Amino acid sequence: MISFSFSEMLWTLVVATRWTVLLSALALSGGALVGGLLLILRIQHSALIARSAAGVIAFIQGTPLLIQLFLMFFGVAALGFNVNAWVAATLTLVIWAGAFLGDIWRGCVEAIARGQWEASASLGMSWLQQLRYIIFPQAIRIAIPATVGFSVQVIKATALTSVIGFVELTRTAAFVSNATYRPLMTYGLVAIIYFLLCWPLSLFAGWLARRLNVANRTA
Repeated sequence: MISFSFSEMLWTLVVATRWTVLLSALALSGGALVGGLLLILRIQHSALIARSAAGVIAFIQGTPLLIQLFLMFFGVAALGFNVNAWVAATLTLVIWAGAFLGDIWRGCVEAIARGQWEASASLGMSWLQQLRYIIFPQAIRIAIPATVGFSVQVIKATALTSVIGFVELTRTAAFVSNATYRPLMTYGLVAIIYFLLCWPLSLFAGWLARRLNVANRTA
């Protein structure tokens, strides 16, 4: 048993939180790129492309994130490629977040009245011009609160990366708990830290929804 003062324990966990925040930021930024691509494919006029994108989204959403982490970390290694925990955790969360963001954003695009498409088409706009000048500017206002709200799920999802050896907040808590034999205090502090990370984002998402008047825009 190692003697940790409360302040030392708290500081160790706070320092580890930076990796949770960094991984969350990478997952959201990379997921936004993947989600944007899936969104474009999902709303294509080509039924084959749209259904293929929908199938990818359904597969990712329909399988546990834990299994996806195992496949990325152990499965890729079985194929002869060495992937460290950092890369495996980041790639898995990017793909996972991208699937959910793509679906969220698709719903935001479909929330725009069909008349907007018809009116812009009557002006002679191409499909890309319709998206750029008419549909996306309106859909973005709907998507922002939902995207901020989803970031809470991403932060909490990073805890699962501890199972493949990625040392973030939860993994560090396991080390501290094993060293001090004080699991209740250790994981209690972890719960508080996660709450302090997620609660402001939840409040911010609600404020954005009211500020951007999302309910009236989708009515």
